[in-house]
Amino acid sequence: MHDRAVWKLSLVAAFLISTPAVFAQSPAAQQAPASNAQATVLHLTSNLVLVDVVVTDKGKAVLDLDRTKFHLFEDGKEQAISAFDEHQPAAAAVALPTPPALPPHTYNNTPIHAETGVFNVLLLDGLNTPATDQMRVRQQMIEYMGKIQPGTMMAVFTLSTRMGLRMATGFTTDPAQLTKTVKDQKTDIPTLLAGPTAPDPLDSLQSYFDGMGGGPAVSSMRAFEGDIASQILEERVRMTLDAMKQLGLYLSAIPGRKNLIWFTGSFPAAIDPQGSAASPLQDMPAYSEDVRKTDELLMAARVAVYPVDARGLMTLLPYGASSGSQNPSGDSAAFTVQLDAEHGAMREIAEQTGGQAYINTNGLKEAVARAVENGNSYYTLAYTPASKKFDGQFHRIQVSVDAQGWGDQLAYRRGYYADSPEKPAMKSFKGLSPFLASTMHGAPPATQVLLQARVLPASDPLFAGVKLDDDPGGEMTASLKGQAHRTIVDLTIDAHTLAFNTTPAELHQASFECTLVAYDANGKRLNYVDGMIPVDLKANQYAQILSTGIPLRLAIDLPAGQYFLRIAVHDKNADHVGALEVPVMVAAK
Repeated sequence: MHDRAVWKLSLVAAFLISTPAVFAQSPAAQQAPASNAQATVLHLTSNLVLVDVVVTDKGKAVLDLDRTKFHLFEDGKEQAISAFDEHQPAAAAVALPTPPALPPHTYNNTPIHAETGVFNVLLLDGLNTPATDQMRVRQQMIEYMGKIQPGTMMAVFTLSTRMGLRMATGFTTDPAQLTKTVKDQKTDIPTLLAGPTAPDPLDSLQSYFDGMGGGPAVSSMRAFEGDIASQILEERVRMTLDAMKQLGLYLSAIPGRKNLIWFTGSFPAAIDPQGSAASPLQDMPAYSEDVRKTDELLMAARVAVYPVDARGLMTLLPYGASSGSQNPSGDSAAFTVQLDAEHGAMREIAEQTGGQAYINTNGLKEAVARAVENGNSYYTLAYTPASKKFDGQFHRIQVSVDAQGWGDQLAYRRGYYADSPEKPAMKSFKGLSPFLASTMHGAPPATQVLLQARVLPASDPLFAGVKLDDDPGGEMTASLKGQAHRTIVDLTIDAHTLAFNTTPAELHQASFECTLVAYDANGKRLNYVDGMIPVDLKANQYAQILSTGIPLRLAIDLPAGQYFLRIAVHDKNADHVGALEVPVMVAAK
């Protein structure tokens, strides 16, 4: 980070714009501070914990229970339920609110969502799923979309080896749009996939060396193969956790419960907040902190995960003696152990977040229908913990319901971390931090911090007579091929979504990092601008920016062509992120 960049960005922030941004006037934006407050509630900054509980009987949601039937425990001690609410599916279709009209060439990341109902996210995971199973999932999802319950709010995301996490379509209640989105998805070849779904490439080599008396050579080869498999597994873990972080950030600004229906062939890590010794990661680099923070992020965003095994019913070994193995019974045992571990990981992430795992079933569309139906029928319990200590420890939650004469099953998140309000709840992750993840091309919008951006070429008549900075616009400007043309980004940040500290001198202080990254059509980074912005405001200035937003003028140089500009802001005080991506056409002069 350059001191000069910090000073220049801060200087722009000192000049307040009198015209408020559109997001400051929109209904969705007015709800955003409340949304952020909900995430804060889950971290105990207001000493209140929310617990969403799904009650089912033989797979069907149980409705119309009153609060006297529920008992809630923290670390084994019963807590008084201070608030109680029941949620049921909407009787009629729920329409999305009309997005606020934006000026030309202007974009924002304000989440547009319905006032009621639960949000469902369909994640098609090609990273961890064999290609043949991806095709079957896609076909069953097309059939499901044709019979989807009216008013079901759903978005579709994909996860692939090459592209990572991508939003295929945002939230909509339009079955035709959802069907088209699923049809348009191409099968991903999971080059990082390894495990019981793929044959052992050394089986035929084993037979050859056995015949030649060369068993030790195969042992060395298998040791090498084990190292490669471990590296592949580690990469899948990293990419999967990064995807979950991005989804948690994207969904955090949408109030209420979210159901993440995750079609996957396997998940290579157990989501265990306590770092269980039985985790499949025990012989790999320490991921326990990453796993904890990913789990925490999903819980704070009120995301319940519903893993669905895309492989369907698995009762037979897909390979063995026919593949050349000299020990098919050993292959079967290894297959069973690994399959049990994968299913255990799916059940674990579902249990920790309040969802449910669907495994060993060929009725994939029926599993989705049940997850959506049950995930839309739930009870919200709130309580103030008896312990007021922010000890940073994981506190277990238990919920029970008085016997009703039926076999009830409860799904709810199993705990929370008592992080101090003065201490950011989200630490750095291995691989990508949430902020760096939000700057990646094609990543979902991050909506914890609300932004509005006007993107125009410096040659636009609007800038006639305006003195623009003539320094290089970007850290990679010198390496650009061809003549560089300047693009101006006038950014406005909704001050309501930033965390301000008040000093004894009654100054309102905030600190945030702002980044612009330009990618070409192939996702290659061509240039970027990055700077730290400290903000110190007197009371009257603070009142003004709450009305107008915080303005920044940024410039980036690019050659002629079509690009994608990623705009991201990281609130350092709250460790919150806002990001959006806009297409940019740079014309040759």
